[in-house]
Amino acid sequence: MTQIIKFGTDGWRAIIAREFTTANVARIAQGTAAWALKNNPEASVVVGHDCRFGGELFAETVARVLAMNKVRVIMATTFVTAPMVSMATRGQGATLGVFITASHNPPMYNGYKLKGSYGGPLMDHQVREVEALIPGRCPEYDNDMPLGDIREQGLLEFADLEGMYCRFLEEQFDLGALRNSGLQFAFDAMYGSGQNVMRRLFPDIALLHCERQPLFDGIPPEPLARNLRSFSKLISESGQIDCGLAVDGDADRTALMDNQGNYIDSHHVILLLIHYLHRYKKKTGRVVMGFSSSVKINKLCQAYGIPLETVKIGFKHICRIMLSEEVLVGGEESGGIAVGGQLPERDGILNGLLIWEAMLHTGKSLRGLIEEIYAITGPFAFERADLSISQKDKDRIVKNCREGAYDRFGKYVVKRTETLDGYKYYFSDSQWLMIRPSGTEPVLRTYAEGATPREASQILKAGHQTLLGQ
Repeated sequence: MTQIIKFGTDGWRAIIAREFTTANVARIAQGTAAWALKNNPEASVVVGHDCRFGGELFAETVARVLAMNKVRVIMATTFVTAPMVSMATRGQGATLGVFITASHNPPMYNGYKLKGSYGGPLMDHQVREVEALIPGRCPEYDNDMPLGDIREQGLLEFADLEGMYCRFLEEQFDLGALRNSGLQFAFDAMYGSGQNVMRRLFPDIALLHCERQPLFDGIPPEPLARNLRSFSKLISESGQIDCGLAVDGDADRTALMDNQGNYIDSHHVILLLIHYLHRYKKKTGRVVMGFSSSVKINKLCQAYGIPLETVKIGFKHICRIMLSEEVLVGGEESGGIAVGGQLPERDGILNGLLIWEAMLHTGKSLRGLIEEIYAITGPFAFERADLSISQKDKDRIVKNCREGAYDRFGKYVVKRTETLDGYKYYFSDSQWLMIRPSGTEPVLRTYAEGATPREASQILKAGHQTLLGQ
């Protein structure tokens, strides 16, 4: 039976060798080619892959299918990051970008992402158009044809996407000033495709997990505190590192560590970027944030007179606004953050360099910059947990949420509820619990914010006890 291919919030992902096979990748590539040619008879497509198992094989499969359809292919010479593919798609004037990646997912997964000609995620309605063109099977193609033969036909060229990206960063930042600042930095690539960038740009930086390791040592390459314990230990034991930057498997998500090895989450990174870009660099524009983001972003925007827009979860919703309006910062709780004046795309390394530039520019430590923000917003903490439950329990809880059955969670009394994308229950202006069901798994995503880590954890615990009837 032919598997139906459905793209999720950000691409199609599946387990390697079970659903993620060359046959299914070829089918998607055939649909991609049909869509590209329908929109541009002289279409070209950028193709890249990250560090995951089989990346080269799957990328070459895409290239061969596109070339079979007379679509010109611009192919990365080695593994690359999501921002590199997006940058090349726009910079090369390509119709689309195809990126073989499963981003932050566990090592058994791989995935297929589509990038628009503007250098960001392809819009949802366009992804659905591609989906509709995916055939039940791909017409016969020669999966053993040497890429050199396709190149001789004028349908394939190789491009140094990493070199393009590094030159871009050298133009955007005074890297010499950062290298000679006396500040000591560290970088954790989580075995992902951003590993060579920092090695090229900062030869003396402390590096962790910057080798090719497709199994990621069994740790999903998602920059969350629980996955960065060795990075935290490196920094805390060093006693000399001022700030650490961690990115996910395809380097489009950002997390930081302070000089004590304390984890700095994405909410704080968003606030730091708003604070630095507006207060110190005098930049303007609206802020766009995902529904699960901290309420402190709203408070900082109010203090600075910056318009704020909240959108559904999924960076494509932020990208859509960035294409038509002036945006200062667009970001999500997941760590995907973009800044105005650049691509409408998340970029973990670019964001990290901006924070390091802020430390150099202001002469303040990372913690000192956070304290400047707390002086305006007050301190806060955020917790998240995914509940793996039966489909029956998931359906029951979602039905209760939809029908307004929850008016309190333990001692926390609901004052108001928002339902833009899930169910967000406010207990005060700074305390909330959010429940959002996964669209594809028997999983409930739960989020909580409070004044301290302990309070956020208590809210989450009270929520779980009420939802599960404990």
